Amino acid sequence: MKKNKLITIFLFINGIAFTQSTNLKVKISQKASSLESKVIAWRRDFHQNPELGNREFKTAEKIASHLRSLGIEVQTGVAKTGVVGVLRGAKPGPVVALRADMDALPVKERVDIPFVSKAEAEYNGKTVNIMHACGHDSHIAILMGTAEILASIKDQLHGTVKFIFQPAEEGPPEGEEGGAELMVKEGVLENPKVDVVFGLHINAQTEVGKIKYRPKGTMASSDWFTIKVKGKQSHGAYPWMSIDPIVTASQIILGLQTIVSRNVELTESAAVVSVGQINAGVRSNIIPEELIMNGTIRTLDSKTQDLVHSRIKQISTNIAESAGATADVSITKKTLITYNDPVLTQNMLATLENVAGKENVILTTAVTGAEDFSFYQAKVPGLFIFLGGMPKGKQVSETAGHHTPDFYIDESGFVLGMKAMSELTIDYMNMNVKNSNK
Repeated sequence: MKKNKLITIFLFINGIAFTQSTNLKVKISQKASSLESKVIAWRRDFHQNPELGNREFKTAEKIASHLRSLGIEVQTGVAKTGVVGVLRGAKPGPVVALRADMDALPVKERVDIPFVSKAEAEYNGKTVNIMHACGHDSHIAILMGTAEILASIKDQLHGTVKFIFQPAEEGPPEGEEGGAELMVKEGVLENPKVDVVFGLHINAQTEVGKIKYRPKGTMASSDWFTIKVKGKQSHGAYPWMSIDPIVTASQIILGLQTIVSRNVELTESAAVVSVGQINAGVRSNIIPEELIMNGTIRTLDSKTQDLVHSRIKQISTNIAESAGATADVSITKKTLITYNDPVLTQNMLATLENVAGKENVILTTAVTGAEDFSFYQAKVPGLFIFLGGMPKGKQVSETAGHHTPDFYIDESGFVLGMKAMSELTIDYMNMNVKNSNK
C-alpha cells in the first residue's frame, strides 16, 4: 500500500513538471511568433548597414541597447567590439551560452531587395563594397529575439543565460586579433563559468523549416600553409643553367594532391589540400630564384590533421631536394574543428525534433568550411546546428552560395531559429539543474 502511494506521488509530481514544461514551451512558441516582424526588421537594418570584423561599432550599440531594455546585464568592448549579456534566472542551475556572430564580408551585393547593402568600408588598405553575405545579420536578429523570449520567462529559468554577440568570425583585419579565439582569451566563458554553448548558422541551401545537425566533426579545421621554393635564377633562354623553382613547385603541387587521394582514409574522414596562390618571377624571359605558394588545409579530426601536415612537409622538401632546390614549409592553425559533443548532441536531439518536427531534423554530412565557434567548443561542450534559409520549393542548384554577391536568405525561418535556441536553453537547464553547483 505504501509503495503504491509513493508511486502515485511520484507520478503526480512528474505530471506537474510535465505540464509546467509544456506550458512554458507554448509561451515560447507564442512569443517567437509575436516577435517575427520585429526580428525581420532588425535583420534588414543590420543587412543595410553592415560592418566588417572588429569594426562592428553601430551593430554593437544596437545590440547592447536592446539587451539593456530587457534588464539584461551588458558588457561591451569584449574582443574589440563584442557584446555579452547575462540573464540570471530566478532559480539556480547551469550557465548556458548562446552565440551569434556580427561581421559582414568584403562582397558587393547584387540581390534586388529593398534593403540592399550599398555600404563601403576599408579592408586591408582598400575601399571595398561590403554586405552580409553569410547570414550573420540573421544570427544577430535571431539571438536578439531569443534574448527577449528568455527574458520574458526569467522567473521560470533554472540557471543563467549568457548571450555572446561575437565580432570578426570571418577573421580580423591583418595585424589584429579577433573573433572567438580572442573572446575566449578575454574570459567570455568565465564569470559566470559557462557549462555549455549553443550556436546556429543559417544556410542558404537548406529549406526553410528544416534543421541540420551532425555529431562529432561537423565543420573542418582551417589551416594555412606557405611553401617557399628556392632554386637558382637564370636567363629563360638557358634553363639548364637554372634550378627552376616554378617547375619544382608544379611537381610539388601535383604531389600534394596525392595526400587526400592516397594517404587519407576517406571512409573515416574527409580532407582538403588546396593551393590558392602562387607568386614568382618578374618577367617572361627570367627563370626566378624563388617561388612562394599559399594554400589551405581542411580536416575533420586531429589524427588526419597531423597526417596531412606531415605529408605536406615530406612531399615538398623531398621533391625540392630531388630537383636540387629547397622548400621551406610553414603551417599556421587558424580555426579548430567544429566538434559537436556526441553525448550533448544526442541529448538535445529530442528538443530539435520537438521544435521543427522529427521529419525536418536531418543528419547532415560534414562541411569543409570552417567556423570559429570551435574555440568555444574546445573549452566547453557545444552544439552547432544549421537552420534552413532557402525558400520552399527551390532547388540547391538554383540558389547562390554563401560569400557570393547573390546570397539570399528567406526570413520566414527566423521563428524556428528563436524557438530552437530558446528550447535548447530551457531543456538543457531542466536536464542538468540537479547536477549544477551554481
